[in-house]
Amino acid sequence: MTQGMRADTYRPHFDGDRNWRDLATRYALVPLRIFLGVTFVYAGLDKLTDGAFMKEAGAGSVGDMMRAVRDASALPALVDMALESPVAFGYAIALGELAVGIGTLLGLLTRLAALGGALISLSLWLTVSWAADPYYYGNDLPYLMAWTPLVLAGAPVLSVDAALRTRRRQRTGEYR
Repeated sequence: MTQGMRADTYRPHFDGDRNWRDLATRYALVPLRIFLGVTFVYAGLDKLTDGAFMKEAGAGSVGDMMRAVRDASALPALVDMALESPVAFGYAIALGELAVGIGTLLGLLTRLAALGGALISLSLWLTVSWAADPYYYGNDLPYLMAWTPLVLAGAPVLSVDAALRTRRRQRTGEYR
């Protein structure tokens, strides 16, 4: 601090760097939200529009896929449950992915959407991609880990959640 300056007005020359870092930190989860949201919307729509997938049996069907992974999965009982009605399971996964993706993109109930995404990724990792060797070849485990920051932090910026939080604070007179 230079002589004659008050302590509360002193701003070192690198404040711009700190402001940039603060801004980058504030928006750090936005690219992750976009990636996961778009990916899950795409995955859900892909399943819903794939005529072969939503069948009990046949090439590319959810039923044949589940039968193929049953013995190699970590939770064969979960696969057996899905095989009781593979088409309903396929629709549940597809609609779940769609809801998670839309919620994540909009930042609407983001923590809940991210928890849903994590649970879908966890169930797919323990069933469909469990047998991947080495384990990091399975694509569902990285998705599970990618959902974790959004479960913890939600969507603090550029989201419906943030807009609702701001509106609620204004209405109650609570300010940050």
